[in-house]
Amino acid sequence: MDILQSHSAPTQQALRIAKLQRVQDFLFHAITQFFAVSVLIALVGIIISLVINAWPALDKFGIGFFFTKEWDIINGEFGGLIAIYGTIVTSLIALLIAVPLSFGIAVFLTELCPAPLKRPLGTAVELLAAVPSIIYGMFGLFIFAPLFGEYIQPALAATLGQIPGLGILFSGAFNGIGILCAGLILAMMILPFIASVMRDVFEIVPPVLKESAYGIGCTTWEVVKNVVLPYTKAGVIGGIMLGLGRALGETMAVTFVIGNAHRLSPSLFAPGNSIASTLANEFGEAELGAHYSSLFALGLALFVITFIVLAVAKWMLMNMEKKQGLKT
Repeated sequence: MDILQSHSAPTQQALRIAKLQRVQDFLFHAITQFFAVSVLIALVGIIISLVINAWPALDKFGIGFFFTKEWDIINGEFGGLIAIYGTIVTSLIALLIAVPLSFGIAVFLTELCPAPLKRPLGTAVELLAAVPSIIYGMFGLFIFAPLFGEYIQPALAATLGQIPGLGILFSGAFNGIGILCAGLILAMMILPFIASVMRDVFEIVPPVLKESAYGIGCTTWEVVKNVVLPYTKAGVIGGIMLGLGRALGETMAVTFVIGNAHRLSPSLFAPGNSIASTLANEFGEAELGAHYSSLFALGLALFVITFIVLAVAKWMLMNMEKKQGLKT
């Protein structure tokens, strides 16, 4: 009898432990599911709020709101083309500058940098990402813009500005602030984000793959091109999209240096506006009506632009994976 009881006690204890584990697993599943669903609920709520508040402007101006450059608060005529143009152009300028530099930094830190310098340089790049955006804006307005207008803009006008067709982009007054200045400040801001992500994904490449490539006589560039990039393409594109997302939505730094002028000019030297800077400058003083609703319409446009960017990035990844599968 005692032997049977001694055998049944561990069995009952095991059943209690199993039951407790099932309860814990159920609670863990429910909590994590709630967190995931709450993100979707918040996203849907943001979309509904934007659409409801933007609807009066969209109903009044129609789809032409997004293709009209008029922004007249006095007469109640609004169009989002200038702000949309400024947002897209400054973000593209930032990407064109930041992506090659970030790639070079990441390759140097993971493949070429001497061991004693890896940690200090990596920490310095990460510290740049922690600098508040308003500091970048103050730096851009008080230090970078005067130097840009005095030295860089004249040099660009004397070189690139003399090229037929391209010269119109580098013409105009040398004021320092403007679309190009805002794009350069954005490039400084997103560079540490993209470089940090690229460095991290480059470091997860199995050393055996790179060592095998070096063993058969590949150069560093060939290893990066044929081994590292194919292995980390998803992370690289993710880092670029992270930087682009910050560039599209950046507010304070752009507001300081873009000029905040509701004018559309082909020159990159000219002052302009972006969606984020328009919202920052006018939302606090906007009265209910067409002006208030138009600002929400601009917010909706920024949301749509971001969604399109993410969709294109996803399509690029799927296309790259499909081509990779065909090669193998």
